[in-house]
Amino acid sequence: MKKMKEVTDAGVKIIPLGGMEQIGMNITAFEFGDSIIVVDCGLSFPEDEMLGIDLVIPDVTYLKDNISKVKGFIITHGHEDHIGALPYVMKELSAPIYATKLTMGIIENKFKEHDLLKKTKRKVIKYGQSINLGEFRIEFIRTNHSIADAAALAIYSPAGIIVHTGDFKIDYTPVYGETIDLQRFAELGKKGVLALLCDSTNVMKPGYTMSERTVGKAFDNIFAESTNSRIIVATFASNVDRVQQIINSAEKYGRKVVVEGRSMVNIIGTATELGYINAKETTLIDIEQMKNYKDNQLVIITTGSQGEAMAALSRIAASIHRKISIKPGDTVIFSSTPIPGNEKSVSKVINELSMKGAKVIFQDTHVSGHACQEEIKLIYALTKPKYAVPVHGEYRFLKTHAELAEGMGMNKDNIFILSSGDVLELKEDFAKVVGKVPARGILVDGLGVGDVGNIVLRDRQHLSENGLIIVVLTLEKYSNQILSGPDLVSRGFVYVRESENLMDEARIVVNDALDKCFSRNITDWGKIKNEVKDSLSDYIWKKTKRNPMILPIIMEI
Repeated sequence: MKKMKEVTDAGVKIIPLGGMEQIGMNITAFEFGDSIIVVDCGLSFPEDEMLGIDLVIPDVTYLKDNISKVKGFIITHGHEDHIGALPYVMKELSAPIYATKLTMGIIENKFKEHDLLKKTKRKVIKYGQSINLGEFRIEFIRTNHSIADAAALAIYSPAGIIVHTGDFKIDYTPVYGETIDLQRFAELGKKGVLALLCDSTNVMKPGYTMSERTVGKAFDNIFAESTNSRIIVATFASNVDRVQQIINSAEKYGRKVVVEGRSMVNIIGTATELGYINAKETTLIDIEQMKNYKDNQLVIITTGSQGEAMAALSRIAASIHRKISIKPGDTVIFSSTPIPGNEKSVSKVINELSMKGAKVIFQDTHVSGHACQEEIKLIYALTKPKYAVPVHGEYRFLKTHAELAEGMGMNKDNIFILSSGDVLELKEDFAKVVGKVPARGILVDGLGVGDVGNIVLRDRQHLSENGLIIVVLTLEKYSNQILSGPDLVSRGFVYVRESENLMDEARIVVNDALDKCFSRNITDWGKIKNEVKDSLSDYIWKKTKRNPMILPIIMEI
């Protein structure tokens, strides 16, 4: 009996390893005793100062250090910010993955590319089904989102029930499937919910999020008006319901549909195979067959609604796409809103399309997949949690969410705004941040994972802002006589042919620095290089007020 008491007295730990104070890279560990389960495993896209970086994935050092406790990964839905890091993390951790049907289909597509299918245990879970993992039982609850098969989770631990909403909205008329299972949230509220981890992405917006079906009506109107033009629709590859509505309108107005963009082709292929997209056999055609149809018989669904440089729409707009070029009179629909930070890229693509004579439409052609304030309030009203932990969003989102929870009557001391890496321990009568674990982003550049860090990024920034001067000289072995040089090579600093005086004087400065070293019998190359660097840097700063990176290279013969 005594042993049981000790277990019950322990708290459950909530450890966000990413996704706090940022959009993307969602991953949260839940720990009780010798069991850890992980919810989601997403990536985020690089910030402007992360030059050359392709993706940012979470640091899973804590999970690697506790690998014997990790019982499995539970995935709420198939968006990149929730599944994108799985291939990278699974190469290091290899744990079972549990997800709904479409989510698993998209994950398996990724694993094929990374050759991980045979190495990873996977199980498809249905709504209402529960799985037991160590000390935890996890139940999948139906929700609505901008991708089908999204789930919220009820996580049963000996310390109490935790509800994690995942990304959600409340859509009473969804395009695919049924409406969110509000009844189940209410039943959990009656049982008693220890903590609610609720989506904050749209918490700044009052009211309710519009139903996905309203976009279908907007498409219908545009298709009805654009009887003489080709229609190009840019949207998120993963917005399967949106693609279904474009196909519905295309079939209604007798148009064929071409799918373009690698991620779009992959996801639509998976969704069609699994029955989440319904289209007549003759509706979807290959890009090569476009020439057999008139412009007003075609719809092109493409990636690039965020202005991404290498996405299909950006290449079409810049006239570098091999198969599709913009014609005057084309109607281009942006069926998304720019993610904060992408506004400039989107404007650039819209301008390029407009210059080529396209009609660009971006109003009323998108609704969010995330809950606004009234929907979030409804989840609080139904679940009545003791503790609230806002998730998914920048600090200002989490802060607004905390205020909203307080407005719902929650005790301020029971609302926790966490940073990634915080360890929050909860039980019925106790809640405290009890520690911190590593949770920085790991940078992915090409095939390199984590080999680019702050120092490399700082050098890249320095080079991008100030350029580079290389000083090359050859010394005779033993005597340290200068045999050739010093030669100065400039990249990104000044155009040498137009700055000969500056470069000649710089060469003199280098020579003086070398003479100074030799007169003091300094033979250590490190000291010689530092002397050359310092002298040249001072001279260039005085002359140009610039601070290029200086790289002395000494060769010996």
